[in-house]
Amino acid sequence: MENDAPTLYCPNELCQSPNPLTHKFCLRCSTAIPKRYLWVQGEGLSFATPGEILGDRYLVIDRSVVLDIRPGLVPETPELESLSVIRPYLRLIPYRVQVPQVYGVIPPIEGRSQQEILLLEKPPIFTDSTGRQVQLYPNLIAAWGNASSIRQLHWLWQLANLWQPLLSEGVATTILKPDLIRVEGTLVRLLDLHSDAGIQPSLSELGKFWQQLEQTAKPAIAEFIHKISSSLIAEEINSAEQLIAALDRGLGQLGRSQTSNIKIFTKTDTGPSRQRNEDACYPLSGTLVTKPPQSTALAIVCDGIGGHEGGNVASNLAIETIQQQVQRLTQVPADHIDPSMLLTDLESAVAVVNDKISQRNDSENRQGRQRMGTTIVMALPIGHEIYITHVGDSRAYWITRQGCYQVTLDDDVASREVRLGYALYREAIQQSGSGSLVQALGMSPSTSLHPTAQRFILDEDAVFLLTSDGLSDFDRIEDYWETEILPILKAEADIASVAEKLVEIANTKNGHDNVTIALVHYQAKYTEPDLSITAIIPESSFVGNSTEPYPTTAQPNLVSNPNNKTKVIPDEYKRRNGFAQLPLQLIVPLMLVTIVGSLGYLVMQLRQGKQQIATTSPSPNSQPNPNPSPTERTIDNLAAGWVIQTNKEIQRETTKEKLPQGFFQVIDKKPISVDGQPGDFLVDFRVCPNNEETQNTVPENPSASSVPPKKVKIRLSQLKLSAAASDLTVLKADDPNPCVSNKPEPTNQPPVTKPQADGDAT
Repeated sequence: MENDAPTLYCPNELCQSPNPLTHKFCLRCSTAIPKRYLWVQGEGLSFATPGEILGDRYLVIDRSVVLDIRPGLVPETPELESLSVIRPYLRLIPYRVQVPQVYGVIPPIEGRSQQEILLLEKPPIFTDSTGRQVQLYPNLIAAWGNASSIRQLHWLWQLANLWQPLLSEGVATTILKPDLIRVEGTLVRLLDLHSDAGIQPSLSELGKFWQQLEQTAKPAIAEFIHKISSSLIAEEINSAEQLIAALDRGLGQLGRSQTSNIKIFTKTDTGPSRQRNEDACYPLSGTLVTKPPQSTALAIVCDGIGGHEGGNVASNLAIETIQQQVQRLTQVPADHIDPSMLLTDLESAVAVVNDKISQRNDSENRQGRQRMGTTIVMALPIGHEIYITHVGDSRAYWITRQGCYQVTLDDDVASREVRLGYALYREAIQQSGSGSLVQALGMSPSTSLHPTAQRFILDEDAVFLLTSDGLSDFDRIEDYWETEILPILKAEADIASVAEKLVEIANTKNGHDNVTIALVHYQAKYTEPDLSITAIIPESSFVGNSTEPYPTTAQPNLVSNPNNKTKVIPDEYKRRNGFAQLPLQLIVPLMLVTIVGSLGYLVMQLRQGKQQIATTSPSPNSQPNPNPSPTERTIDNLAAGWVIQTNKEIQRETTKEKLPQGFFQVIDKKPISVDGQPGDFLVDFRVCPNNEETQNTVPENPSASSVPPKKVKIRLSQLKLSAAASDLTVLKADDPNPCVSNKPEPTNQPPVTKPQADGDAT
C-alpha cells in the first residue's frame, strides 16, 4: 500500500479540494462528498495492488472493489463493442434495488490491461470507519440459517420476482449462482449479471438450488419450501407467476404473526425562490397520523404543474380524488387482499385522477402552457406490505439500517434512454433535456398513461420517504439520509423533527423549487409461528380467481417494465433544468428508424382516419365503440367471434392472469364497474390450439386436439397494454381463416408530444 494517504476530492467544481477518506463533507465548502465504492465486473484487478490509483481517479480497495476519489467528474463510458454486455444492466434499471447498474469503465491501461474494466455502482458491501476496509454482505446460503421465517421466504420471493425479467434479458443464470446472490438485511442484491450463454435456464434448476435451503429453513416454513422446490423440479410450477402466487400465500400466512405500528408525518414549503406553493400532500402538512388507532395509513406527495391557478389546483384535486379512491380500496381486511388486484386498483385510481384533471383542463379550454397537471407518489402500508405508486419524478426512498434505496424510477427522458438500452444513466443525465418529464397526471387521457405500482414486503423496521424534486434534486437524499433519516430507526430522532430538518436542507442546499415530503415510519414486531404454514400450488392456467374475497376493478399494469412506451412532453414547456427535448447524441440508425416510423404512422392515419395512436397504452376507464364498423377490427372494439393472435405469452409478474402464445377466440365481453361507473371489460376467450399440426387452422372438434381446449378470462385493459407493446394482433375480418394471422411488421413510431410537467409551467 502506498505511503501517501489517498484523498477524496470535493465534487463542487468551484472547490475540488482534497479531503480525508473519512470525511462526509468538504472541509473547505461543506459540500457533501459521495463515497462511491464500485464493483469490478468479471475477473477483477489481479494486476493492481490495494492503495494504487488507476486512471487518476479509482483507488483500489481490493481485487474487486475500487473507490472513485473524483466523484464530481463524469465517468468514462464503454465503447460500442461493450454495448451487448451492458445492455441487460441498462434495461433492468427498474429493478435496480436488486440489480446493479453500470457506473462507467476504467479504460485499458498500457502494459497492464488490454480491455476496458466495467464498474458497477452501489455493490452490496459495507466499510469500516476508515473507508479502506470493505466487506461483502453474506451470500444467501451463508445468511440463510440466521434469518427469521418471514425473511427467508421474503428472500425467495424477491428471487422469484427477478426470474422473468432476468430471463428476458438472458441473464437468469445469475440467480442460480449462490455467490452472486448477496443479502443486505431484508434485501436480495446481486453482485453482477452472468449471461445465460444461449442456454435458457429452467425453473426446475431454480428448484434444485432452493432444495439446498430446506434443512436450515425455520421450522414454520421447512415443509413449505420442500413442497415449493419439489414442485419446481417436477415442473408442477412452470411459470414465475405461479411461483410468486404460491410464495404470496405463504407470506400471507406468516404475515399474521407480524404486528406493525405506523407513523406518517408530512411537510410542504413554498421555498425561498417561489411565490406560491403548487405542491400538495396528504395528510395535511404538519399532521402526524398513526396506525393504530387510525385504520388506514396513506401518504401522498404531489408536485403541481401549470403555474398560477394551475399546478396547485391539479395537485390538490389529485390529493382529494386519490384519497377517496384509496379509502374505498382499504375497506377489505388486510388478510383478504389479493396483492395483484390491489396493484391493479391503485393504478386504476391514478387513472381516475388523471382523467379528472384532464377533463378539468378540457372544460376550461386550457391549451399549451396553460394546461395543468401534477406528479404523484403515494405509499399505502397494509399488513406486512407497502404499496408504492407513482407518475412523474416525485420519488420514494426506502431507508433501512443497511442503506437508502430509491425505489421509484423517474418518468423522464434520461431514465427512458437507459431502460431502452441506449445510454448509461450518468451519461444520459448530461444530455440537454434529460430531466424533462415524459408523463404526468392531467396532460392527456389515460390511454397514454403508464402509472407504476410496486409492492414491497416488510420484515423489519423501515422508513419510506416520499418527496418532490425540491428535495431529491442534486442527490440530497443520498447525501443526508445517514445523518438525518437513519436516526429515526435508531430511536435518536422523532419523525416530525426529521421532516423539518429535511425541508430546511431542501431550502438551503437546493432552494430552487417548492418542497414537499412525507415520512412513513414502519415498525415491525414478528413472532415465529408455532405451526407450519401450508404450500398451495395454483394451477398453471390460474387466471385471477383468488379464493379470498376482494373487489375487482381493473387489470394491473406491468410493474416496472422497461418496455412500457412513454410519451415525451414537448419542448415548449421548460423544466426545472432545461427544455424538454430528445437527447442530442442518438445514433444515426435510430434517427432513420424514427423517420421511417413517422412516415408509416402518417400513412396509417391517412388510411384509417384515426385520431388516436394505436400504440398508446389504454386507460382502464376507456370505453370501446359499442357499434364497431364491420371492417374496423381493433382491440378497442373487440367483439364476440373475433380472433386474436398473441405473439408471446402475456402475463404480469404480480398477477395470475395470462394468455399463452397462440390464437384465442372471443366468447363474450362483460363490463366491469369501478365505483359504480363503467370502467373496464372482462373478456372470455376460447383457446385455439396452436401447434405444428394446427398452426394454420381451427379444428372442427377442439377436444380432439393435442392441446386440451380451455377458456380464460382477461381484462380488456390488459389486452390493450399488450397490443400497445405489439404482443398481440387482432385478426382482420377478411382474413381467410380465423386462426391465421398476418402479423404486421412493427413500426417505430416517433414520440408523441404533449404538454410538459413542472413546478412552474415547465
